[in-house]
Amino acid sequence: MNTIKIHENGIYMEWGITELNRLVLLYVGTAPFVPETYAGLDTAEFSPVEVSVSGLNSPGDRMGNAMIHSSLGVLLNYAGYEKAETADGMQYCFITKDDSTELSVSLFCQFYTGIPAFRMWTVIKNEGAEPQGLENCTSFSLHGFDRHGNLPYEDKLYVNIIHNGWQKELSWQLYSLPQLGLSRTQKQDSVNSSKIVSFSNTGAWSSKEFLPAAVLENRETNEYLGWQIEHDGSWHWEIGEHAGCLYLKLAGPTELYAHWYKDLKAGETFTSVPVGIVYGKGTAEDAAAAFTRYRRCIRRKNLDNEKLPVIFNDYMNCLFGSPSTAKELPLIDAAAAAGCEYYCIDCGWYSAGSWWDSVGEWTPSSERFPEGLAYVMDYIRSRGMIPGLWLEIEVMGLHCKDASQLPDECFFMRHGRRVCDKSRYQLDFRSSIVRKRATKIVKRLVEEYGAGYIKMDYNIEPGTGTDYDADSPGDGLLEHARAYLSWLDFIFKLYPFLVIENCSSGGMRMDYAMLSRCSIQSTSDMEDYRMYSTIAANAPLALTPEQAAVWSYPMKDGDAEEAIFNMVNVLMLRVHQSGYLFALDDKRKSLVKEAVCYYKKIRDDRKDALPFWPLGFSRYEDEWAALALEGRKKTYLAVWKRGGSSRQCALPLNRYKEKDISIRCSYPSSEGCPFTWDSSSGNLTVEFAKPVMARFFEIDREI
Repeated sequence: MNTIKIHENGIYMEWGITELNRLVLLYVGTAPFVPETYAGLDTAEFSPVEVSVSGLNSPGDRMGNAMIHSSLGVLLNYAGYEKAETADGMQYCFITKDDSTELSVSLFCQFYTGIPAFRMWTVIKNEGAEPQGLENCTSFSLHGFDRHGNLPYEDKLYVNIIHNGWQKELSWQLYSLPQLGLSRTQKQDSVNSSKIVSFSNTGAWSSKEFLPAAVLENRETNEYLGWQIEHDGSWHWEIGEHAGCLYLKLAGPTELYAHWYKDLKAGETFTSVPVGIVYGKGTAEDAAAAFTRYRRCIRRKNLDNEKLPVIFNDYMNCLFGSPSTAKELPLIDAAAAAGCEYYCIDCGWYSAGSWWDSVGEWTPSSERFPEGLAYVMDYIRSRGMIPGLWLEIEVMGLHCKDASQLPDECFFMRHGRRVCDKSRYQLDFRSSIVRKRATKIVKRLVEEYGAGYIKMDYNIEPGTGTDYDADSPGDGLLEHARAYLSWLDFIFKLYPFLVIENCSSGGMRMDYAMLSRCSIQSTSDMEDYRMYSTIAANAPLALTPEQAAVWSYPMKDGDAEEAIFNMVNVLMLRVHQSGYLFALDDKRKSLVKEAVCYYKKIRDDRKDALPFWPLGFSRYEDEWAALALEGRKKTYLAVWKRGGSSRQCALPLNRYKEKDISIRCSYPSSEGCPFTWDSSSGNLTVEFAKPVMARFFEIDREI
């Protein structure tokens, strides 16, 4: 077998061309490929892409719904590869063709200089005269990774899954493959089963049940393999057995899992959704650090992620969607006094009363703002802050008057009727009418009212998609999602200074299709500050810390420890300040202001810091949690305690074992806690006297 060897940024790849001129991806790893480790495997089965075409047979021993032996995947012939240097690193393109269907399939692989990561996607072109129906298409396909090491996969491979849900975001769980139902039961040369380990999303809330990401750990070889599917819609990934080994397949929408079908006409091209891969030595914690570097590389360059300003938003545990001039003014004064730099008026500013099913016009309510919305926006500016507004641009309430005036082409349609969810219609951004209307709305908010910040929310799930002017509902959803991203790109070019927060009832669309554009992400609608500590601790698993907006909302009837806990939640990430700050007693006001001032002091060092977890990733049932960020000069450590009888917690800081470091409790400055540092063991032991407490530490590595 002829091979093509690639070595980029610590990642080794080996591609092969079989005797039958089929392209295979033999290997991805942290060391050069050793063919002997794959002895007995049918490497000719290591297809680097799966594509199912309507009417074509899927031969061989494919069982059930497994994404192997796809009808086009077994026909493709190798036609060459290209290599090019890009602004980010090296890009490879492997080209395959099938004469019978006259489809060409190109596999793109983009590496990023200095980062153990690459991005892959697939481009299919119909070079014939007849249309061809596409039913699925992978963006990445890898076989044989279980052969790294000598132990059976049941004893060495573990999958880190991030469960997600409304007010249950970022719930980490670790599984062995047998715990997910996959164990080897057959002879080595006949490993094959209908059982697969698979996770999918169907619909527009890309992370409503799981993050579109996971990390596989090989605890024998000390390697990690992490992936994220960068799509704001339907996706699918699976691990299964085939050809004597395990395989991993990553895809966007498919017909089976997301009602996606594409009729690819003569001359047309289809591009799969991109996926990001990190591969290196270490654990899932090291994968998270690699993902952090990769995510910073692929996102839109913007000042928001450089300056990391403090945002006040009037919603959470505060106005809860019922703003008015009278309510806003004291909050604005208090936010300014605390040191906030943006002030966002959340939902409700456009309607006098109940507004849920009438949204869509986005004109201010004169009842709520008798002096006019501009008066409040100007007042925000007069207090030294940039004003912002809440918007839900992708929906229209059933009782919005514009809904009866716009044609059906502006909305998601299925079976001849408009799609409704939670008393809203889903607007279709493939429509030029919708895009022009949305642009006009944003222009009015920015140019007439001076908004420099938009909280772009999205509170419905329209399901499989729209079949209006589409080959399938999934096709309509995919093209809408891409049209929406293109519209966002246009808005950012129009207003480079504008900050757009990605929100979907909190973190229901937490993906890097959206986060490669938006500089900040709402992580949750969690109303319990104690539970929020798990979301804060696990946030760097999902996104860069400087994009992770976390609420802090000191309560009117709370105490000092409650205020401190709230502020520790946000110090490591992005401050989404809320709460009735003007109603707090002087001590708690000073604690909020101290935290905001301290955040500003450390944010420049923090913006390119990498995460690690002294106590491991957090679970909601944990009594103790911790997150650290290692900056250029210092390391920052948040520690939380949520109940339980234990007063002490030992935090392993092995990377600083026998190192000359200095540790201090940096927030709050006047109410620290007892702690001891044992350099010989690398343990920092903290003592929290109360059942619910949090403290923030600073580790100076340059003393």
